[in-house]
Formats: sequence, C-alpha cells, structure tokens
Amino acid sequence: MMLSGFFRLGVWQNFFRAWRGGYSGNLEGEGFTLGGVYVIGAGKQGVLLEHREKEFGDKVSLPSVLEAAEKIKPQAS
Repeated sequence: MMLSGFFRLGVWQNFFRAWRGGYSGNLEGEGFTLGGVYVIGAGKQGVLLEHREKEFGDKVSLPSVLEAAEKIKPQAS
C-alpha cells in the first residue's frame, strides 16, 4: 500500500477510531506491512477463518474469530 494508503478515507477513519479509543502503542517499526488473522483447524480441517487487512487499521470481527475457534475439532491421537 505504501504512500497511497495514507490518502484512503478508511485509513484515516481507522486512525481516529483508535485515537478516540485511547490507543497508546509505539509507532516504531516498518509501518507499511498489513497484517491478518488465521484460525486453522487440527488435522485436515484446514483454514476456518482468514482475515487479511485491506487497509491500515482494518480489524477482524472478534465474534467471527470465536465462532471459528469453536469449530476446531480435536485431532484423534
């Protein structure tokens, strides 16, 4: 995303949401890498949830993570 990410409305909305919410983390590091969340089941279950950031500050839905985690079936030993 590099520099063009700073010109997107959603990025600024996410920034102000975090600022109003009291985010106080450091701003050290690269800062240009988007993240993601994966919930992977045991054995051959595979990926149960995949969330990739589309822009800076794009958050995953906590209820969807919990729902996916509840679907993980223990692997028989």
